[in-house]
Amino acid sequence: MTATPLALTMGDACGIGPEIAAMALARGALPGGFVIGDIAVLRRAAAVVAVADGVSLPVIEIECPADALRLPPRCVPVLPLAGLPRGLAQLPYGRVDARAGAAAAACIRAAVALARRGEVAAIVTAPIHKEALAAAGEPYPGHTELLQAEAAEGGPACPVRMMLANDELKTVLVSIHVSLRRAIEAVTVEGVLETLRIAHASAARWGQPRPRIAVAGLNPHAGEGGLFGDEEQRFIAPAIEAACREGIDARGPFAPDTVFMRARHTPEHPGEFDLVVAMYHDQGLIPVKYLGVERGVNLTLGLPFVRTSPDHGTAFDLAGTGRADPASLIAAGEMARRLSG
Repeated sequence: MTATPLALTMGDACGIGPEIAAMALARGALPGGFVIGDIAVLRRAAAVVAVADGVSLPVIEIECPADALRLPPRCVPVLPLAGLPRGLAQLPYGRVDARAGAAAAACIRAAVALARRGEVAAIVTAPIHKEALAAAGEPYPGHTELLQAEAAEGGPACPVRMMLANDELKTVLVSIHVSLRRAIEAVTVEGVLETLRIAHASAARWGQPRPRIAVAGLNPHAGEGGLFGDEEQRFIAPAIEAACREGIDARGPFAPDTVFMRARHTPEHPGEFDLVVAMYHDQGLIPVKYLGVERGVNLTLGLPFVRTSPDHGTAFDLAGTGRADPASLIAAGEMARRLSG
């Protein structure tokens, strides 16, 4: 039997998060897993799954995470969260709603509290909608920033980075949810070096204590010797040199249009690198997502607990249809188990 429960947050009540959580649990794919959220929302999601899969899916209210370990498989254990906005289960699917954003944020905060107390092995977060989060008055643009703030417990925030990974490619980002203009400004010696440190330290969790890290350039052809930009010479190369002096196996900067192909690992083509540090959000995420959204997992590196999530969003167009695919959430849960050891 699984020794420690696995916390799943329900995500945005108007999106596919509750459905894919119910699907994953119904298929027995996440043993010891339970959902933090609104029980009426999960009952609505279970009804959608029951119609889609042709199975009856019991939703069981639990009082503490450990209760999830004592339940039979193929049910949906839910730890209800007090104080959530009323009427979440009546909200229409596929709409941005401040109440859904507030509930999603509250579930994340509750999951962090459980993780910090050691009551759960790891956190797997279902998708949230950034507009709904903002409508609820949350000052954080996404999961990563909210998790970082909650992990700090009112003290100085620990440095964190987003990583997107599948079985072929891992990328870690220097900047996350900022405009492209601000992302360019974030390419500093300190920013790149801190990313390399976090990536290097985190890799030991998945069995690579000395990962081979490729660093992508910012500009086309990695600046082509300064012809297309000098950020590589001014910031990225010095950060790589500093990392190497600390014993980190970092190489580059490499042309961003080819480095991901060089790092991609397949049975036919062993990758030259174990992960790639990308300079900004889309540079790093597009290659991984192109290989298959259903296989990708989002990890937050640098937190004092394990947190993973699927690499897709709320999919408002699919919510309530029963056609959402839980594969990425299941992959996130499986990776969370592996990393939490």
